[in-house]
Amino acid sequence: MSGTSAVEDAFEAVSKSQTAYGFLRERIARRELSPGYRLVLQSIADELDMSVVPVREAIRRLEAEGLVTYERNVGARVAMIDEHGYVDAMQALGVVEGAATGLSAPAVSAADLGRAREVNDQLRALLDHFDPHAFTALNQRFHSVLFESCPNRLLLDMVHRGWAQLSGLRDSTFAFVPGRAHASVAEHDHILDLIARAADPLEIEIAARDHRWATMQAFLDTRAGTGAGSRAADHRPTETP
Repeated sequence: MSGTSAVEDAFEAVSKSQTAYGFLRERIARRELSPGYRLVLQSIADELDMSVVPVREAIRRLEAEGLVTYERNVGARVAMIDEHGYVDAMQALGVVEGAATGLSAPAVSAADLGRAREVNDQLRALLDHFDPHAFTALNQRFHSVLFESCPNRLLLDMVHRGWAQLSGLRDSTFAFVPGRAHASVAEHDHILDLIARAADPLEIEIAARDHRWATMQAFLDTRAGTGAGSRAADHRPTETP
């Protein structure tokens, strides 16, 4: 009987830790907890109606993923964006995704174009009630339709790696530059029109590359305007996990 109780306790601990992890990760992704926000264990535990132990485990997991940082005598806080890493990743993804999209274009069917336009219509519908996390997921689905037919498997693997790297840096760039979303949807229409009229693959490649780089530039412009080092939540109390 005691063995069964111990197993149940272990499952309950894992479940609570997973709940805390999902709660924090989602709020970070939606930028409800902005970069630099200090994570107060007891406050989070009270909000979730649990002890600080599963919250501490969730924060350690988020730290391992690079979404949370820990500083001695300061505690845990939402990670600031690695600006240089982000720029490098976006520049590289712009190059390889642009090339993959250009090479894929001749193989993109009318059905593929229809699927991509449908996804872009969903993106457009999100503009009035903007959800950066949902927008980013749909945005990746849109571009996937256009580059997955790339005949160069090595190049395609590089695109997949680039998307994965960006996800590790931050779930959604659009949380930082929501105004960029409107231009992004319009640029999608332009890329689709180029593919539909069988434009030169190089023209399609450049359009796809410049589309990616425009998002990067919007992010950099925002950072320059607000100050990369600002930390609005620095005055919140904290607790060492």
